Formats: sequence, structure tokens, C-alpha cells
Amino acid sequence: MNRTLVRRALLPFAAVAVFALAGCGGDEDTGSGMDHGSDTSTAGGTSSQTFNDADVTFAQNMIAHHQQAVEMADLAASRAASTEVKTLATQIKAAQQPEIDTMTAWCKAWGKPTVPAGGHDGHSMPGMMSTQDMDTLKAARGAAFDKQFAQMMIDHHTGAIQMAQEVQKNGSNPEVKKLAADIEKVQQAEIASLKKVLGQS
Repeated sequence: MNRTLVRRALLPFAAVAVFALAGCGGDEDTGSGMDHGSDTSTAGGTSSQTFNDADVTFAQNMIAHHQQAVEMADLAASRAASTEVKTLATQIKAAQQPEIDTMTAWCKAWGKPTVPAGGHDGHSMPGMMSTQDMDTLKAARGAAFDKQFAQMMIDHHTGAIQMAQEVQKNGSNPEVKKLAADIEKVQQAEIASLKKVLGQS
């Protein structure tokens, strides 16, 4: 009897302890959920809350700019005569496709389209090739292709460097500025290699 009474007396305390422990667990779950919800990082490695118009314009325009460079690089596999040109084309594509993916992720995180509302005007982006330029490159083969590819890619890279320099001055997103600085550095080195293809110092 005494043992039964003791057990009955302890039951309310046990219930209180269980509820108390459950309450603590609930607080931890809520806290972790709030922390997760406040995470604004994206696949592109940048905060969706830190950007201005210059950052958006750079990403939108550079996506199209890079896409044309990748298209030009793809032509080299079946048209170039020089191993050096083929190697440079492979390097260009390997560098620029991941950057396209990164900038696309930024636009998504910012709630912006990858193409400006008015569409892309090729002439508004320095270094962009016209449709006629691209047709001429596609029609070329061998040494003629190598020469045209090198000159066109030099012009294309020069335009990209200009765009990269502008966003480093006017942008606000640190990740955008870092990518722009990387683009400037890499493409300056590629221009030097392309000039060698043309026999320039």
C-alpha cells in the first residue's frame, strides 16, 4: 500500500518533467527553423538582398555576352587548324559556362529575369559580334578560321573587360565585383595568348 501511494504521489511530478522536456525540444526546433529561414545565400554564393541596378545589368548582359563566346568556342572543334586555337577555345568554354550558371542563379535570387525587359541589343554591349560576323566565322575553315576567331575573340574579350570594370566601380554586390575582377584577369591573359596566334606581341 505504501509503495502504491508513493507511486501515485510521484506521477504528477513525472508528468510535469515530461512536458518541460517537450517544451525545451519545441523551442530548439523553432529556433533552428528561424535561423534556416533567415539564410539568404544562393547557389551563386551571393545574398539576394545585396544588389543594385548595375549588378543586375552586368549579370543580364554578361550572360548573353558569355553565351556568344561559348558559341564561338564550340565552332573551333571542327573548324580550327591550330591546336593552340582549339586549346584556347576549350579553356574559354570551361571558364565561361560555369560563370553563366552563377549569374543565372543570381538573377533568380534577385527576382530578376536573365534577359532585360527590352531584350538584348547586341550593339549596346561592347565586343558583341553581329549576326553577319558570326556567319562569317561559321563559314571559315583552317587557318582562315584561326585568324578570324582570334581577332573576334580579342574584340569580344575587350568588351567583356570593359563591362567588368564598370560594375567594379558602380556595383554594390561583393560577389558580383569579385567575379568581374576574375573575368578581367582571366580574359586579359587570354587576349595575350590570342595575340600570339595572330603573330602579335
